[in-house]
Amino acid sequence: MTTIRHTLQQEVFQPNEERLLATCHVGKLFKKKKSSFLCIVSSTTLPINITIMQIKQTDKTYKKKRSWSLTELKVVDGKTEAMDGNEFDLHIDKVYRWAASNTQERQIFLITLFKQCCKHILNNRPIFKNIPKAWTVEDVLTPENKYVTSPLMTLDTDLSEDFQAITDKEQEDLNRLMTDCEFAISNAEAFMEVLARDLSLLDGENVQSVLASESQVETLMDQLETAINEADKIEERLDSYDEILKHVRDAMEKMEKKNSMISIANKNNLHLLKELEMVVKQLDLPRKHQDILDDADLTNNQGLKSAIEAGNALRDAMNSQLDPALLRMAAVQEQKKRFEKYKDKFSRSICRQLNNLFIHYGNDKGESEKSTDGLVLPQHSSVHKELIMYSELMHWIKVMDRKAYDGLRKVYTDSLGKLYDRDIRNLFEIGKEKIISTSQVATPIKTSALLGLDREQWTIDTTANERYHYEATLEQVLSQLEPICLQEQQFCVSFFQLDILSPSSKNTLTTLDGIEADAAVVPHRKVEKQINEDVRNMMGCLFSSLEEELLSFIAPIEKQDVFCCMYVLVRLNQHVMSAQSSFLSNTFASILVHMKRSLDRFMQTQVDSIKECRIPRRSKCGILPYVLNLEEFARYGDVLLKSDRRADLEKWYIRLIDTMLECIAAHSVDHHKTPPQVIKMENYHYLYSLLSQLKMPVLDSQRKEAKQKYNDALAAYVTQYFGRPLEKLNIFFDGVQNRVASGVKASEVSYQLAFSKQELRKVINQYPGSAVKKGIESLYKKVEKHLSEEGNLLQVVWRAMQEEFIRQYKMLEDLIQQCYPGSLITLEFTITDILNFFSEIARSH
Repeated sequence: MTTIRHTLQQEVFQPNEERLLATCHVGKLFKKKKSSFLCIVSSTTLPINITIMQIKQTDKTYKKKRSWSLTELKVVDGKTEAMDGNEFDLHIDKVYRWAASNTQERQIFLITLFKQCCKHILNNRPIFKNIPKAWTVEDVLTPENKYVTSPLMTLDTDLSEDFQAITDKEQEDLNRLMTDCEFAISNAEAFMEVLARDLSLLDGENVQSVLASESQVETLMDQLETAINEADKIEERLDSYDEILKHVRDAMEKMEKKNSMISIANKNNLHLLKELEMVVKQLDLPRKHQDILDDADLTNNQGLKSAIEAGNALRDAMNSQLDPALLRMAAVQEQKKRFEKYKDKFSRSICRQLNNLFIHYGNDKGESEKSTDGLVLPQHSSVHKELIMYSELMHWIKVMDRKAYDGLRKVYTDSLGKLYDRDIRNLFEIGKEKIISTSQVATPIKTSALLGLDREQWTIDTTANERYHYEATLEQVLSQLEPICLQEQQFCVSFFQLDILSPSSKNTLTTLDGIEADAAVVPHRKVEKQINEDVRNMMGCLFSSLEEELLSFIAPIEKQDVFCCMYVLVRLNQHVMSAQSSFLSNTFASILVHMKRSLDRFMQTQVDSIKECRIPRRSKCGILPYVLNLEEFARYGDVLLKSDRRADLEKWYIRLIDTMLECIAAHSVDHHKTPPQVIKMENYHYLYSLLSQLKMPVLDSQRKEAKQKYNDALAAYVTQYFGRPLEKLNIFFDGVQNRVASGVKASEVSYQLAFSKQELRKVINQYPGSAVKKGIESLYKKVEKHLSEEGNLLQVVWRAMQEEFIRQYKMLEDLIQQCYPGSLITLEFTITDILNFFSEIARSH
């Protein structure tokens, strides 16, 4: 073990200036084949660092695998207090479980580890547990000042802390000494005597040297005493200098303090001067502006220009941003009061001038283009042109005097509102006269366009030309309104600054709650909503009668043409989408809602008329009124289907067709002569044809349902009225089929007496070709009596009956072949005869 320790010291630790204190040959618990060396190592330079290292041997070389500082050690677990154990645990960053190669190495390693922890770790020492108490006893000091060490400490001299490997120089000196005394190895006592003699000689020489230097020492002491005296003199002189400089220092400190106060005062004065200059500059209003504000001339361009300049200067001065502390100054408050007087006087001058102008322009006749029919709304661009030069003064009023601004807005809307009311009434009066004069030309027949009425009663006294005239007049009136309203809205927004909630030099906005807020803080949508509302309110005051007059204008059109709700809805929708004026767009939208409700009422009336329809009491029912009227009704609704509002009508078309599908079945049982299957068949077929012509995708499911119901009704009619024309023959074969079903073989049925070949021939002889043709002709007359001409289904039904007869014929032929094979029995007529019978009867009628 000593050899291994020496090797580790020389090869691993000495090159790094480290010293090996203890080592233990260990293996991991349960993996003892993988062995290594645990070493306790100390640095040789200050500060001393103790490290626990794991050294691994590979191919007779030693390599550091991992190391831990002693301070990282948390717990040392010896696993047992017995001295003969081999296992121990070290709790560092995790628990490391080791098994020593022998008990002595384990003991020395743990004792050394405990000693180093006691020496180098003052706080938070690791816990040593399950270790013999004798191993954890620290050295104590005896009264004789001798250290008493635990006996176990002497087990191995390698544990001494004082062990220190010699340096290369010390090794050379020792070699030289050993060379001079060649007998040192063979005669140690002689070598020791030589060393003792040399040491004695050295001690004697040292004593002689000390005695020889006594006089020099005395001389040195005298010189030191002289130096001390000189230092005392210098110190006294420095004290006197310090006393003198003390007064100078006090004077300098006072001067420095005074200079500092003067500098501060100077800075304060400069700052005060700067603030005063800024206040004077912000609150200064030149004399020329004061004179203009006292007596403003707003009747000419030069006076207006000067007034605007003076007003802006006053606004900037009044809105100047000053420190709140400066606002308490008497001079500032006095200047503010003076500004208020100028503002009030200037505001009154502006209000007086604009009031007079608004009232004067309220009587403007306007400019209008020439028109042969008189449907022209006068423009008032000249009024706007005259007023626009006062827009900056209006903006000033809005910022500086909100009450006066609101008053001017009211005067403007009252004056110009009367002007627009007059013009709009004149426009609509002329339009109504055109509508009424056109309607008087028409035949005075009461309009009755309900789908549920009989076609003879279903009349519309409005011609296509009249409807075109109504629509053209409506379009002309709506087109006249758009430029006038847009022109007025643009002027109001610009003149009254409606697109800014509350402009000021402070860049603030008045919110909906009346609280001023920074423009960047107020949500954009909220601001836009309030601006639009403000614009609509003002335009609503100017054109207060527009909606009422427009409804009044549409009313006579509704009276004359029940279908007007469709094309009026289309026209209004186009103008709602194209109107650039938000007010006019909203007004048109309101009328649009009215017309939409009118359409809904009209369509609901149609649905009710279908449900309340009465079946005509004639010999043949034919096509029901609401189905027959649908084609004409759809022609009038085509204008709405080709517009952006087609969804409004499509929704009602679905209800109409669904109601018709239900009512056809309900009304089919009300006619006393026509079979229900015929009524269903003809009306479902007619309805299916109409829906196919309309080509409306939303009605695809209704169209398919109508076709299915038509096919079902046709099949039911053929089954019921065609029946079995060869009745006795069918009854005979019914008996045959029953015998086969009871277990009799088909080929043996002919041996039954009732179903013999003779009996079959008797039945067949009752149906010669001439009798069959006569029966078919009688059936044709019955079908012709049931079906109507407008239904146009006679050929379809006749062909279906022909197919049914052929089907029954083939069935009978198959039964004869199965039950009477080889009998050569056949019917007296063929399929070709049947086809000829049906064809001849159809041609003859």
